[in-house]
Amino acid sequence: MSNEEVNKKSNRRKLIIMLVLLLSPVVISYTLFFMGYRPGSINYGELLDVQKLSGSGVTQKTNIIFRIKDLHGKWIMLTVDSGQCDESCRSKLYYMRQIRTMQNKEMHRIERLWLVDDNVPVEDELWNEYDGTIIVNARDSELLDLIPTKEIQRNHIYLIDPLGNLMMRFPENIEPRKLSDDIKRLLHVSQLEH
Repeated sequence: MSNEEVNKKSNRRKLIIMLVLLLSPVVISYTLFFMGYRPGSINYGELLDVQKLSGSGVTQKTNIIFRIKDLHGKWIMLTVDSGQCDESCRSKLYYMRQIRTMQNKEMHRIERLWLVDDNVPVEDELWNEYDGTIIVNARDSELLDLIPTKEIQRNHIYLIDPLGNLMMRFPENIEPRKLSDDIKRLLHVSQLEH
């Protein structure tokens, strides 16, 4: 064999190897797609169809009109419940307070919001225990109408992004560490500063 033939074979092999390397990701991705492979989510919470929240309510303590846009630039943990606040309600408020605290130096970027769906006045004990939670009378408010599945609104903690979009709902039986990890991840990747 001449040098020229050896060079042609060598070049041909290099070209074939390059083509195989370049096409392999495409072939692998199509193969996985058609085999039905779907990677799992790393989110603990359930992503919702993004819904811009609007409407207003009246804060219980100060009787000031409240709108979601008043908290623009903050992540908001939201719960919906009666002002009578049973054990389940108290658990959600407790978890919201603790999860916010778990964010350490980032906790100032998170607000806690309780929409009281029956306008029953909240006991003083709860005001003291969950100081910092914004408590809003929201019965007949558009805010409640925009939160999906009215029948189970009281069962969940929701998350609103800094632009006022309802974006996530957490399971009924909350695992605080997983919820905290979701929020920590969102705070980390969020580029919005207030």
